[in-house]
Amino acid sequence: MPKYYEDKEEDGRACAGIREDFKACLLQHDCVVKEGKTPSECLKEGHCKALQTSFFECKRSLLDTRSRFRGRKGY
Repeated sequence: MPKYYEDKEEDGRACAGIREDFKACLLQHDCVVKEGKTPSECLKEGHCKALQTSFFECKRSLLDTRSRFRGRKGY
């Protein structure tokens, strides 16, 4: 579950909100906690796929020249 903005630490990097939520999703998932697998193994199995896609889209929008007009994707 995403954290509220007042609980988040201040991070000036691009896509910081999605990065933090993606990281928390992976580290708190049963695949990592109960089964003891690494987060990269859990990603290959397809866990937290929606946040992974959102993080990818946010990072890709940094290179997209059209983002000057549309704004960066993500939060």
